Amino acid sequence: MEKILIVGGGYAGFYTAWGLEKKLRRGEADVTLVDPHGYMTYQPFLPEVTAGSIEARHVMVSLRRHLRRTTIVAGHTTSIDHAHRTATVRTNDGTLREIAYDTIVVTAGAVTRTFPVPGIEQEAIGLKHVEEAVAIRDQLLTAFDRAALLPPGPARRRLLTVTVVGGGFTGVEVFGELLSLATSLLRSYPELDRDDLAFHLVDANKRILPEVTDEPGRWVVEHLKRRGARVHLGTQVVSAADGRIMLSTGESYGNGLLIWAAGNGSNPVVARNTDLPVDERGLVRVRADLRVGTDDAPVPHAWAAGDNAAVPDLASPVPGARTVPNAQHAVRQGKLLAKNLVADLRGKQPRQYLHHSLGTVATLGIGQGIFQYRRLVIKGFLAWLMHRGYHVLAVPTWERKVRVLLVWVSAVFFGRDIIPLATVQRPRAAFLAGGDPFAEADAGRPELRVVRDAG
Repeated sequence: MEKILIVGGGYAGFYTAWGLEKKLRRGEADVTLVDPHGYMTYQPFLPEVTAGSIEARHVMVSLRRHLRRTTIVAGHTTSIDHAHRTATVRTNDGTLREIAYDTIVVTAGAVTRTFPVPGIEQEAIGLKHVEEAVAIRDQLLTAFDRAALLPPGPARRRLLTVTVVGGGFTGVEVFGELLSLATSLLRSYPELDRDDLAFHLVDANKRILPEVTDEPGRWVVEHLKRRGARVHLGTQVVSAADGRIMLSTGESYGNGLLIWAAGNGSNPVVARNTDLPVDERGLVRVRADLRVGTDDAPVPHAWAAGDNAAVPDLASPVPGARTVPNAQHAVRQGKLLAKNLVADLRGKQPRQYLHHSLGTVATLGIGQGIFQYRRLVIKGFLAWLMHRGYHVLAVPTWERKVRVLLVWVSAVFFGRDIIPLATVQRPRAAFLAGGDPFAEADAGRPELRVVRDAG
């Protein structure tokens, strides 16, 4: 029986395994999928998770629940030795395990691209995982609670200062969603006003949203500015140490929440720990049919798709163009990859990947969005509805579609949930402190003093 190993359970990996389960005959192949999380994250919804518009668990699709004929291994693939058809996996309990295979599918995805900027490792939060989205939301909500106890001034403003680095879709969407959340929170905090908020979007390029044309990009910048945001284009963060942002323009300010969304970096297992061919960016070289290698030198029994693969874009008029790393391509590549694996297994010819873009759409917060398809540009409320409509159709499984829709409907009547769960990161703190979750943190802090309200 053919042994197929899938490395990574993101869009491309999940849809490949899901497709194989539907198409393979019993006894035709044995499929194993390696992923540390046990679920697929629908990343386009993460900005809305940060703003409380979607429940965190509703953007996750359980691998074990939906891949019943696939062996799930919870762990990280640390290296791939295709010459000997083995992959080394560090399971979640810390054990190193070698998995033998006949055919490998590399869908490990990408990682957040970082730079050697002082303070980034200590201060920044990325946005590729649900846990990061939840942490961002809880940190902002907790900052409002703390700021409401302070008098107007630099300390209060610092708590309510948010910086997002990266002007791509992820950065712009999380920026717009958090700005929308923060503005709406002021109604629940009469101690605070709009001047206490400071939102900064920083990008090294001269424009944001490279997937859209210049005019819609400029409209988004002006739209965010009208809502009180500061947009720094052609600018880099040179330091984030000690909660203070220093920009390449010389500007400096205290910062409470730093979100790093400066694009994708190559996955280490692909870039450095495999004998499969990779390009100068650390992506697996693949042909248009998603087989690893080139037309002249294909690699037998190796396939790749998604953000870790340099997939030729046959729909582009530019010679040598590669598909952009987004969910629209990863999902469709995964579906085609399942078909091509079955076709190859049965001695048939695999198909080439060809997908014409359906357009680009982004949320900018409740009731605000931007959509572009070729020369057609739609802004505002209608674009926001299109964003929600497209993504609720795209999120896999009817169960998840219904759960997301129910949260949206309830929010129309009751608004977003604004309860922070910051202490969930220390679940035993209250138990150990006899009911006071802050006792441990407060111990040894003589500067704490009692403040008595006048009257």
